[in-house]
Amino acid sequence: MENRQKNRTIIAALVIGVLITLVKFVAYFVTHSNAILTDALENIINIVAGAFAFYSIYLSARPKDKNHPYGHGKVEFFAVGFEGALIIFAGIAIMYKAVDALIHPKQIQLLMTGAGITAFAGAANFILGTFLVRRGKKLRSMILEADGKHLLSDSYTSVGLIVGLLIIQFTGMYMLDSLLSILLGGLILYSGYKLLRKSVSGLMDEADIELVKQIIRILEENRKPQWIDVHNLRAQKYGADIHIDCHITMPYYFDLQRVHDEVTFVEKMIAEKSKTQVEIFIHVDPCLEQCCYYCQVEGCPVRKSEHTTTYIWEQDNVMNNSKHFVN
Repeated sequence: MENRQKNRTIIAALVIGVLITLVKFVAYFVTHSNAILTDALENIINIVAGAFAFYSIYLSARPKDKNHPYGHGKVEFFAVGFEGALIIFAGIAIMYKAVDALIHPKQIQLLMTGAGITAFAGAANFILGTFLVRRGKKLRSMILEADGKHLLSDSYTSVGLIVGLLIIQFTGMYMLDSLLSILLGGLILYSGYKLLRKSVSGLMDEADIELVKQIIRILEENRKPQWIDVHNLRAQKYGADIHIDCHITMPYYFDLQRVHDEVTFVEKMIAEKSKTQVEIFIHVDPCLEQCCYYCQVEGCPVRKSEHTTTYIWEQDNVMNNSKHFVN
């Protein structure tokens, strides 16, 4: 059901994106402005990236198999990287054309009409981008969210473009059209770099600090005394799924059934609180004598020292690969 909603959302975004692109090209043919052409060319990239996003959403929804034991969710990072690479290519091409236009200038006209059409297209991009970001967060889709943020940045660029066109109209400095196109090309390059950076960090399994903080907050708010400490926590997102590895210290006299029940409780609790599919690998450590001073188990039959310290679980102590007394 969720994947169906993602597909419907991206198809709707593609159709609207095509219409917005046509509107922007109308503005270019009316004015012959390089800056407006820059804006229109970027929208073509949005459409191509959206088509690839549609395929990646379909692929990421496929179940795990023998060749992909962690599922197909990482294809979303490829999709984001592909979009970033396309945007960088478009930025370079735009800047090249703008420099050529400086050397071989062409007459531009009807800038007020072009500004009006661009304002309409920019507003449409803003509405569509806001919708995609909200849907991406609700459906836990990095692709939809990335597309939405890109469209929002495109709408902000349109505002700058309109201001530039008005300046050109009232000053008669038509050379500013190509200079504005170069500036917009630079902004497009930076936008592409950020998407490419996000893709590489995901493919290289860079730590998702915000996700880790979310998991730590869930554990802290629902902690039980028998979870003496949590350490070596790592978390990654693969599509909409979350994969978590961690160590939990428990009393060494717990039998295997008690340990299993505690681990199962942690898994279900995190899945329920995070409202997504969670796969957790928990390594259970037995407590040591040095743990007694921060152990909160009441009536412990083997306690060697009184409980004197309570650690608040946070990034510094939960991500370390050691029990709290070693910190």
